[in-house]
Amino acid sequence: MELLKHWIILGSVGILAIFTSSCSSETQSKNVSDEDSTTAVPVEIAVANSGKISAYYSSTATLEADEEATVVAKVRGIVKNIYVEEGDYVQAGKILAQLEDEQLQLEAERAKATMDRLKNELNRKEELFQKKLISAQEFENAKYEYQAQKSAYELADLQIKHSQIRAPISGVISDRMIKVGNMINSDQEVYQITDFNPLLAVLNVPEHEMDKLKKGQPALIQVDAITSQTFEGTVLRISPTVDPETGTFEVTVSIQDESRRLKPGMFGRVQIVYDTRENALMVPKNAVMNEDGTSSVFIINSSLAYRKTIRTGYENGENIEVLEGISPADTVVTIGQSSLQDSSLVEAVSF
Repeated sequence: MELLKHWIILGSVGILAIFTSSCSSETQSKNVSDEDSTTAVPVEIAVANSGKISAYYSSTATLEADEEATVVAKVRGIVKNIYVEEGDYVQAGKILAQLEDEQLQLEAERAKATMDRLKNELNRKEELFQKKLISAQEFENAKYEYQAQKSAYELADLQIKHSQIRAPISGVISDRMIKVGNMINSDQEVYQITDFNPLLAVLNVPEHEMDKLKKGQPALIQVDAITSQTFEGTVLRISPTVDPETGTFEVTVSIQDESRRLKPGMFGRVQIVYDTRENALMVPKNAVMNEDGTSSVFIINSSLAYRKTIRTGYENGENIEVLEGISPADTVVTIGQSSLQDSSLVEAVSF
């Protein structure tokens, strides 16, 4: 009998221990669950601010020179001297090369000597004509001979000047096509000169953008070869007609580059500023979520995140304009939105 009582007591103690342990586990689980439900979600935040924001029309184009000239020889001759090389900047009128001109000099001297002789004969016959010692026809013939020889001399002198090959425009020597000692003919191409300032970007713009773009609007240009710099430009001209085959019209942007770092043939990305709004309410672009055509942000109020639907406007590289939905100085979530629900507890941190 005593043995039975002993086993009953041990069983009771075991059941009590199991019940106590189960209650303790349930309490601990409930505490953990409560703790998880009140854990703050770490997020990065930013404050909505006011500033200037612009709307751009963006496109791409290959840069080309506004002025480019092919220099040709005006007389036949052998290249005696070359004064400029590729890459040199030259002013209009600068001597680029010199042809041998000894024969031209001699021909000019001979023409001048004949002209001087005919000039003396003309003066003498003019005196005789005044005294009526010769006929008017003889005097007129002497005058015509002199004029013809004068023209021959001036032509020979012009040939000497043309033996100096000069730059027709200011620019950079982009190609030299001759060497010292070459025999060149008249009208032969000898140099290529390119004026790099300004350069042009010709855009083919869809016709529905025509009302946005106007002559004189500012533009920003970036090229792949010079990623560290943004160049400024201006809409130089707009074609008044639309190509019926492509549905586009030409917009020419003039680019100023005093450093001459830009070169024709470079591939450029062009942004034409067609509207600017002052004191626009803006938030960082990464704060805006887009789902099913609706834009929204999470706003922080008393450590709680509330989702707000917004209407957006212009955007630039970093910010986006908010037209409706938030107020100035509202704090928005920029990183961590994917972990949030409406009214989630949050903690602002720096990532």
